[in-house]
Amino acid sequence: MNQRCKWVCLLINLRSLSPSADGIIRSQVFPGLWLAVEALLNNQMVRVLEVVQAGLKSPEHNAFVQQLQKHTSLK
Repeated sequence: MNQRCKWVCLLINLRSLSPSADGIIRSQVFPGLWLAVEALLNNQMVRVLEVVQAGLKSPEHNAFVQQLQKHTSLK
């Protein structure tokens, strides 16, 4: 069976995002949302969760959370 994972980014048009050299797709909309494609396709959930957790600990995600908190506190 031909397995694949398609992560799309819908801005103005639909385009597929490809994994980087390390096999991880990193969301451009939600910084820190990372997906290990091969691990997901091979049902290696421990690896999938490790990558998700690493993304949540990334500086990009931290900055994103701080930005959201700043906007929330303005209301």
